Amino acid sequence: MKIRPILFNTEMVRAILEGRKTCTRRLVKFLPGENPQWTGYIKDGLMLYNGTNEPCCRKPPYKIGDVLYVRETWQKAWLVDDFDQVVDGTEKYYYAAGPETPCFDFWVDPETGEHKERMPWRPSIHMPKEAARIWLKVTDVRVERIQEITDDGCIAEGVYPSPCRKCNATFGCDTCPDEGYHETDVFSELWNSTIKKSDLDRYGWDANPYVWVVEFERYKKP
Repeated sequence: MKIRPILFNTEMVRAILEGRKTCTRRLVKFLPGENPQWTGYIKDGLMLYNGTNEPCCRKPPYKIGDVLYVRETWQKAWLVDDFDQVVDGTEKYYYAAGPETPCFDFWVDPETGEHKERMPWRPSIHMPKEAARIWLKVTDVRVERIQEITDDGCIAEGVYPSPCRKCNATFGCDTCPDEGYHETDVFSELWNSTIKKSDLDRYGWDANPYVWVVEFERYKKP
C-alpha cells in the first residue's frame, strides 16, 4: 500500500462529498515511439502490447489498496475581527467545495500577514498533504478505451442518472421532463472539458483514447 495524491476539480470534489463519484478515468501514458491512437494494441491484464509483443505503456498510476489523498482548490488563512485583528486559533485550511467554504469578506494571509478583501483560491496542484480532508482507497484498476464506458460507469463518475432510468426507458420517453438526456453524452462533454483544446484530436472523446479506470471508496485518514 502506498499513499499517493490525486487531483480533482471542484465539481468532482462535490460529487465525492455527496457520495456520487466512486470512479475516475485517467489517460494511459505510452512509452516513447508508441502511437496512442493505434488500434492494434493487445490488452493483457493491466498492460498493453504492440505487434512485437512488447509492452508499450507505462504502469498504472495507482494500484489496488493504495490510499489517495485528494488535492483540491484550497487556501490557508487567518480570520480577522471587525478591527482587522487576527482571531486566535483561526488558522486553518479552507476549500472551494463543500460546507466549509468560507463566507467572510476579508482575511489575513498566514504566510505574509497581508490583509486582503477577498480570499484568492490556490490551485489543487499546490495543496499539501496535511491539508487533505478527503481520503480514498483504490478498490479496482483496469485499462479500457474511453468509449467503452457504460451508463452505470458514467454515474459512478459523478454524472447524474437519467430520469428515464426510473421507467426503464433506454433512450428517453415522452413522460420524462428531461427526454433525450443520456449519461454517456453528459460524460463525453465532461471528459472533453478536462482535455486541452490542442489535444482533443488525440485524447478527446472522439479520439477514443486508452484510459486507466480507477475505482475507489471513501477511507479514513491514515
